[in-house]
Amino acid sequence: MSAVLLAGCGAGGAADGSAESSVDEGDMSVVQVSEGVEVSVSADTGSRPVVSVPAAQAPAGLFTFDVVEGSGPEAKAGDAVAVQYAGFNWSDGKEFDASWNRGAQAFEVSPLGSAPVIQGWNDGLIGAQVGDRRLIVIPPELGYGAQGAGGVIGPNETLVFVVDVVSINGQS
Repeated sequence: MSAVLLAGCGAGGAADGSAESSVDEGDMSVVQVSEGVEVSVSADTGSRPVVSVPAAQAPAGLFTFDVVEGSGPEAKAGDAVAVQYAGFNWSDGKEFDASWNRGAQAFEVSPLGSAPVIQGWNDGLIGAQVGDRRLIVIPPELGYGAQGAGGVIGPNETLVFVVDVVSINGQS
């Protein structure tokens, strides 16, 4: 578990609906995360992500998809990956944390694969490239499990993260 990922929880974004009104439906990418289940994600990597989570069964396993594809070498175990991110609860679509709430200050995941973050991040960022906007849907067993976290993530919650890869090993 990482307290860093929970710093600044709760404020702004899709949680209060304010960001959703500023994104045109044409700027949203629709991603099928499981049979008949789609998540919409804004594609503008220059601004805070907006996500629409359906009222449907969450996928059973880890799911990753590059909404925007970056370039360059792929992140591998042991790398230092700097990201911007926003995290949402699957159950209600509410944002629980975002680096964007702290002045869009990049967050470093290092060393990838064994970084002190939830396992879904360590697994879900493998293969990412600089410039990616990656959707990562994390099942409870790779997130905060039965205990939940910080009063904003309930027990056995599936997590939805939109992660923008800023740099890998300091290279942007």
